[in-house]
Amino acid sequence: MDILRFLSALAFCAVAGSVQARAQESTVTHKSLSPEIALDLAQAALAECRRMGHQVAVAVVDRSGVIQVVLRDRYAGPHTPPTATGKAWTAATFRTSTSNLLAISQPGMLQAGIRNLPGAVILGGGLIVESGGSLLGAVGISGAPGDGDETCAKAGVEAVQSKLDF
Repeated sequence: MDILRFLSALAFCAVAGSVQARAQESTVTHKSLSPEIALDLAQAALAECRRMGHQVAVAVVDRSGVIQVVLRDRYAGPHTPPTATGKAWTAATFRTSTSNLLAISQPGMLQAGIRNLPGAVILGGGLIVESGGSLLGAVGISGAPGDGDETCAKAGVEAVQSKLDF
């Protein structure tokens, strides 16, 4: 009789353990940018663009592409906030820089079709924000000439990277 109870208890523990293991496999934990870090990143990127003499908009999105922060300098064009947001969204959802996407999606190339996807902004100036191999979000800049958008985005990411790598 004691062996029966032992085997029943053992079977119960095995079933309960497998249910718990399946429940753990059904959920995902991820890191995300805090609003404070997103704002710090945006302000640092804006400051770099101002230092370079450019009026821009800066957007920071979370890992899913949802807007966290948008800043527009006083003389940045009206098109810059949605363009910056689109660059950040594109970088986050494709999980790469928009300049990389620009390089691989030229007309006639295999990836050229991504330029036609709704919401995708395939112009330089969108960068992902990572820490420990995890995507945390992305930043997009619009309004600086040439590679200025990307230069400012890099400055913003570098300004907060030490706070992310802990």
